[in-house]
Amino acid sequence: MKKYLLSLVIFFIYGISFSQKAETSVIQTSAQCNDCKERIEGKLNYTKGIKFAELDMETKKVTVKYSVMKISLQKIKETIAAIGYDADEVKAKQEDVLKLPKCCQPNGMENHKD
Repeated sequence: MKKYLLSLVIFFIYGISFSQKAETSVIQTSAQCNDCKERIEGKLNYTKGIKFAELDMETKKVTVKYSVMKISLQKIKETIAAIGYDADEVKAKQEDVLKLPKCCQPNGMENHKD
């Protein structure tokens, strides 16, 4: 009986750790500057299910580590688009883009003093 109970406990613990599986994805964005970086990382790093997000400004790609049990990759892309940035195939709505500072809008870098 003790072996059975121990096996059950181990299986339960393993099941919990398995259900918390994390995945890492890279998403192309339309970020323009460091303000964009702060805005995207700030939103993603405080989104439930996301463990880590970092935007590389050279490539404009954000690397996101997230719990697949709590959030989907599609939802992450939609979150980025709702801020006003394109995220791979998910395009930001024009009204969300217009809410961004001028320097963060497409072709807005000529107006930005970084």
